[in-house]
Amino acid sequence: MHSFYRFFMLNKIKFLSWKILLLRLFIYGFAIIGFGLCIAWLGVKLKLTNDPGGVDINDRYFQNVTFSDSQRHTLFSDSSKLEGLKSLVYYKIITLGVLHPQNARIIMDYFRRTEDVHTVEHMLDAMKIYMKDSADYHKLVSDREKFFLYKINTKSDNLFWWSSIEEWSVLKAAVSKDYKVIDTVSKLTGVNARIISAVLIAEQVRLFDSRREAFKKWIAPLKMLTSETTFSWGVTGIKDFTAKSIEQNLMDKNSVFYLGSSYEHLLDFKTNKPDEERFERITNIKNHYYAYLYSALCIKQLDTQWKRAGYDLTDRPEIMATLYNVGFINSIPKPDPQVGGSTIDIKGKEYTFGLLAYEYYYSGEMADLFPYPKMKKEVITAHK
Repeated sequence: MHSFYRFFMLNKIKFLSWKILLLRLFIYGFAIIGFGLCIAWLGVKLKLTNDPGGVDINDRYFQNVTFSDSQRHTLFSDSSKLEGLKSLVYYKIITLGVLHPQNARIIMDYFRRTEDVHTVEHMLDAMKIYMKDSADYHKLVSDREKFFLYKINTKSDNLFWWSSIEEWSVLKAAVSKDYKVIDTVSKLTGVNARIISAVLIAEQVRLFDSRREAFKKWIAPLKMLTSETTFSWGVTGIKDFTAKSIEQNLMDKNSVFYLGSSYEHLLDFKTNKPDEERFERITNIKNHYYAYLYSALCIKQLDTQWKRAGYDLTDRPEIMATLYNVGFINSIPKPDPQVGGSTIDIKGKEYTFGLLAYEYYYSGEMADLFPYPKMKKEVITAHK
């Protein structure tokens, strides 16, 4: 009995010891945390934890940038200097591209989309932090700065004079309305939409001078294309005999213009009056689908003829437009084709059909709607 009592008391003491130990740990823990909080509070109160910070090693550079910003603001407010400033920015980006093409591409992409001179100048300033020792860049930019900003330009804003006349904005708006139809025809025939738009532009510009009164009364207000109904038809100026030749070439397997069986039925008639149907198709003022389809097939057939003779006109829109204008009978494949076609008078300035189509094609105008064809990989490899 005595031994049992002793055993019981020892276990009780051990249990109490653990409880006391845990209680002490709890109290000491709170005491330590409390002490730490007090120290932290005192540190904050006495501002012992404040980070004094530091002056960036590029501070002087930033001050110079701020100073030049005031000069830029003066230029921004002067409309006569703004275009020069844009040109200077383009030059700076191109110069940067020689040394750091990846950064230059990013900035150029932004500038092309926005023409935000102010932001791009700061983007270039940010690049220059890491180009302090790049003497070539700074010299090239400083040498050209006065030329871009202070040289008075007395010439036209655009090298392509036809794009500076008042009718051009109307024509662009009208053609833009048809870009989906032209794109549909392009995909159906395999003819690039840009060359279709090139012969369309040349034909429409040709009509500007001859239809001044009509332009003022309804073409400009409605922003619509001019459709012909006499010697040439529709918005693309397809002649009656040319349209018939296009139809015949689709079916004649022995013709040098034959495109293949998949093209044979693109122009099948739905009535037994082909002459009337042909005229109504091409001259339809509400839907220009067939006008573009005939034009695209004409271009495709001419291109096929020349390729069969060993001549590739892929990069010769001026020749393709000339052939389109002079017709099948004058299309004779040869190594030295000449640019020409009808003479077009634009407010006293003369162009040939081929030249006008060529200038538009490579002007970059409406390239967002009618992009340039991508070069094939084998062609790119051959030029390396």
